[in-house]
Amino acid sequence: MRIGLMVGSDKERPRDERLSGLLSDGAAAEASGFSSFWFPQVPGYLDAMTALALLGQATTTIELGTAVVPVQTRHPMILAQQALTTTTACGGRFTLGLGVSHDWIVDGQLGIPYERPAHQLRDCLDVLAAAFGGPGQVDVDNNTCRVHSPVDVTDGTAPPVLLAALGPTMLRIAGERTDGTIVWMADERAIGEHIVPKISTAAQVAGRPAPRVVAGIPVALCSPADVPSARTHASEVLGHAHFSPNYVRLLEHGDAGDVGDTMAAGDEAAVVARLRRYRDAGVTDLAARIVPLGTDVAARVSSRRRTQEFLASLDATW
Repeated sequence: MRIGLMVGSDKERPRDERLSGLLSDGAAAEASGFSSFWFPQVPGYLDAMTALALLGQATTTIELGTAVVPVQTRHPMILAQQALTTTTACGGRFTLGLGVSHDWIVDGQLGIPYERPAHQLRDCLDVLAAAFGGPGQVDVDNNTCRVHSPVDVTDGTAPPVLLAALGPTMLRIAGERTDGTIVWMADERAIGEHIVPKISTAAQVAGRPAPRVVAGIPVALCSPADVPSARTHASEVLGHAHFSPNYVRLLEHGDAGDVGDTMAAGDEAAVVARLRRYRDAGVTDLAARIVPLGTDVAARVSSRRRTQEFLASLDATW
């Protein structure tokens, strides 16, 4: 299992330091030996692909990926142009993570109809496949796209594509048409009994290689006595499941009731034991979301550094 980092919005940083701070975080992750660095498209925050394109210029070896960009917010052709530009800026180290987001974001915040998201994703993948095939004319007519447009960005390799696939339909699409999945709020049982079997079967039937399973997992080193409060805190700061029906249905496949229950928390032995269970369930890539603990900024900075240094030590010996 490869070990990488996943970061999100950092509201403790002043706004004019958030982009430079993200670039510093990514460069530090590479220097520490992490295999990958994942950044989501958070509503109202830094644009994920723009930030990773800049980070591609500040790093040389680490994989850089979105986790994830909603397909509803960009025309597929514009998405393809931006993804190809970003992978060029990253020297071929960019991975495009896509998803269909949630109705409370797409419809509630952006006013875009949240209708038949899996169908919309399939149609988007048609355009991406054509555009990623190399410079030339892209001609795609399907239920949601009428694209007759040239693409002339790069002669280089197109980025791998991963889907945030939670349900059976999305897992089938991910296995049949992409390089794997990025999951969030999935515990070991949900991954091992639901996600891995379905996406692996779909990939096998389609004649594709075994899919990657990238799991976003909250992590915090702390004393055993602080584990319950750490789990509660993780659920509070990382979003409660009940806001998103997609996550509620995913949780039904495992033993977790909220994101905090998926957390690897406790002392070093406890964190390693939990991460090994994820590995044994079929996770190929850990995207560790460090949850800093403490009552003030200095304590949280110290907590983050301690957890990150411990995870980096695992990456070299896992």
